[in-house]
Amino acid sequence: MYWFYMMVAVIFEIIVGISAGNANGFKQFWWTAITLTSGVIATYFLSLSLLTFDVGVGYAIWTSFSGVGICVFGVIFFKQKLNIKKLIGILIIMIGVIGLRIC
Repeated sequence: MYWFYMMVAVIFEIIVGISAGNANGFKQFWWTAITLTSGVIATYFLSLSLLTFDVGVGYAIWTSFSGVGICVFGVIFFKQKLNIKKLIGILIIMIGVIGLRIC
């Protein structure tokens, strides 16, 4: 169940990243509302997953998966560029998180 909580937390953190980018410094009301609401939900589900994960490992998983998810959404929906250096960076992040979880 803790992986489910973590994935929900990651999904809402991805929403935070995307909506915060569109909130224009919190000048756009609806994007700001989405950012803040998603942040609360993401933090809540992260806290549930941290009942099982070590805090450092859980937080690393959450931020890493969220960051990779935001990169992927940026490429798919916002026409951001994905080059070999970014791909290598994403791969390194994923290997690091998997290594943390295995140890």
